[in-house]
Amino acid sequence: MMRRAHVLPLLLLPPLLLTACGTEGPAGDPVAAAASAEASAAAEKDIVTPNELENRAEALGIAPELVYVTRTPDLTLAQQSVGVVGDDGFSASYVVDASGAAVRLAVDRGSMTEDTCRELPVGDMSGERTGCEPDAGMLYRTGGGRHEYALPKNGFVIRLTADADAVPRAVLREAADSVHRPDAAEAAATLPSPRPAATAPVERGDLPPVGDGAPDNSVGLGG
Repeated sequence: MMRRAHVLPLLLLPPLLLTACGTEGPAGDPVAAAASAEASAAAEKDIVTPNELENRAEALGIAPELVYVTRTPDLTLAQQSVGVVGDDGFSASYVVDASGAAVRLAVDRGSMTEDTCRELPVGDMSGERTGCEPDAGMLYRTGGGRHEYALPKNGFVIRLTADADAVPRAVLREAADSVHRPDAAEAAATLPSPRPAATAPVERGDLPPVGDGAPDNSVGLGG
């Protein structure tokens, strides 16, 4: 005769057996908490706030509202070229991937119209005759072996300048068409982080409380 198997009801099983099959660690697991805190810190580190972007620009002496960037498949930012132009303008150079030639983007205060376009030099060239023609709301300018697209704005001008023989007009035009204000990620990739604040001076224990502050190097009797 076969014996009938006796199955204990679930409620009668010991508590240890009920918890042994779980995969989650106990509440307050220090390892899991540390991993979660580390992930949160990494996520927060990647977030760049508007105030931080302003600090990055101002640390270089650049007015935040004058920071513009461009993005095309042919250009790569030369990070070390980022700096100030004029009093508080912005300047950066982009390398043409195919040739290694440079396109300089400069944003500076001032104005430019079709009437004054020929009076201003192209890039850093002076004393050269300047050619100027309107092109879809921009000004295409030539002179001294260089050419540039100028984008007049309200109170400032954006210029993209390059050697005429090294950078085709089509490449320069595409860069000019792509000029825009940076988003948080672009600004973070363009502007270097500010230097950390100077640390407080370390107090020395050998400075006397009175006098000119020279170190007290005296020795005791017999020494």
